[in-house]
Amino acid sequence: MKAFKAYDIRGIWGHELNKDIAYRIGNFIPKVFGVSKVLIGRDIRLSSDDLFNSLSEGLIDAGVDVVDAGLTTTPMVYWGTGKFDFEFSIMITASHNSSNYNGLKFSGKDVKPIGYADGLDLLEAIVDSDAPPVMNEKGSIEDINFNDSYYNFLNSYGKNYSKLKIAIDCSNGMSALFAHRLFGDEPIYINDEMDGTFPGHEPNPLEPVNQDQIKETVLKNNCDIGVIFDGDADRVMFIDEKGNFISPDLIIAVLAHYFFEEKNQKGKVVQDIRTSKAVGDFLRKYDTDLVIWKVGRAFGATKLKEVDGIYGGELAGHYYFRDFYFSDSGILAALLVLNIVMKFSEQNIPFSNVISDISTYANTGEVNFTVEKKQEAMDEVLQFFKKNDPEFLFFDFDGYRLEFNDWWFNIRPSNTEPYLRFLAEAANSKLLDEKTKIIYSILSRYC
Repeated sequence: MKAFKAYDIRGIWGHELNKDIAYRIGNFIPKVFGVSKVLIGRDIRLSSDDLFNSLSEGLIDAGVDVVDAGLTTTPMVYWGTGKFDFEFSIMITASHNSSNYNGLKFSGKDVKPIGYADGLDLLEAIVDSDAPPVMNEKGSIEDINFNDSYYNFLNSYGKNYSKLKIAIDCSNGMSALFAHRLFGDEPIYINDEMDGTFPGHEPNPLEPVNQDQIKETVLKNNCDIGVIFDGDADRVMFIDEKGNFISPDLIIAVLAHYFFEEKNQKGKVVQDIRTSKAVGDFLRKYDTDLVIWKVGRAFGATKLKEVDGIYGGELAGHYYFRDFYFSDSGILAALLVLNIVMKFSEQNIPFSNVISDISTYANTGEVNFTVEKKQEAMDEVLQFFKKNDPEFLFFDFDGYRLEFNDWWFNIRPSNTEPYLRFLAEAANSKLLDEKTKIIYSILSRYC
C-alpha cells in the first residue's frame, strides 16, 4: 500500500489513505501491537477529523479505549505518551506535506518510535488482506486536555525574549497552538493562525520558496533571528539577521552552547549520516562523543536512547532531547536556540557570527537524482573511489558516506521515491566542484 512508509503512514487523503483504510488500520492495531488503550492527537488539516473518526471507530470496535487529545503538535503527543505512561499513541498528521495529504505517526511504550521494521509492515499486510474486521466488546472514548501541563514543561526552558527582535513563521500549522504563549507578544508573527489549507505557504520550511516570507520579515524589520516551523511542529529552522537560511545540521553545534557550556553536561551527541563535518569539528572542543546514525525519527530517537545521548539532530531540522523522552520537538529546540542567540546578542555578537564560527566547508546541499537502479549507481560510485582514491573512512548503514581528509560525500536511496539523495562538502569550492563532477558523471548514466 502506497501510504505505508519507512517511518509512518502518509498519503493523499481520499486516495492512498481514506476512511475505509483508516478504519482497518485502527481495527487491526491491537491484533498487531497487542494494545488496549491509545492516545490520539491530530493536526489542523481539513481531513484530520474524518481520519480521527474512522481510526477511532476501528479501534473501538476492536475493544480498544481511545483517549482523544484533540488538536496537538506531534511532539506534544510524544510528551503525553511518556508523561502519562501510555502504551501506544498515534498522531494524525502529514507533517510538512501539502494540505491534500494526511497520515499517522506511531509511538509505543516509553515513546518508542514505531516504523515499518517495528510492526507497520505487519499492519500493512493485514490491512491490505481480505481479513474481516475484528469485532470485540466495544472500547470507550474519552477526552484528555494536557495543554497547560505541556506548556508549563516547555516554558521551563523559556526566557524573556523582549530584548531580542524575533520573526516567527508558524506556517499556519500546529506551532501556533503555543507560539504566542511561549515566545510572547514582542516577536513579529506571520502565518500564526492554524489553518489546514496552509494559505501562507506549504508547511515545509526546507523548501526555499517557503522561506521567502520569513526572510523578508527578518530583513524588513531588522530582526536578530527568524524562526520557521513545519506543519506539525516537530521540525524548526532558522534565519540569521542577514536573511540567510541556516543549514539545520549546524544547529546541532549551536546547541552545544546550551548543553556543554551553560549546563556543563557531558555525554554523547547523535547526528544523521548527512551532517556537516563542521559539526564534529566544532563539538570536539567539548570532548563529546559523536555518534553518526541513520536518517529519520525511528532511527535517530532510538539511537539517542540506546547510547543515552544528551541530544541529537538531523539535516531535516529534527532535534532530539534526552529530557524529552529522547524524542524531537521543534518548539523546545527553538526555545534553546533563542536562549543562545540572546546570550550572544548581549555580547553584541550576531547570529551570523555564531554560525560562521561553525561552518567552514563548501557544501552542495542535498541534491536528488531520479534513479531506478539505486544500488547499482551507489556501488559504481563506491568502486570508483576504492580504485582511484582508497584512503577514506566508510559508513554504509544509510547509503554510503565516504570521508576523505578535505572532503566527504553521502549518497543514499530514498525510502519512498525513485531518488538517490546526494550531499557533499569540501574544504573549498574548487575542490567541491572537482569531486562532484566526477560523481555526477557516474550518476548521469543511471538517470
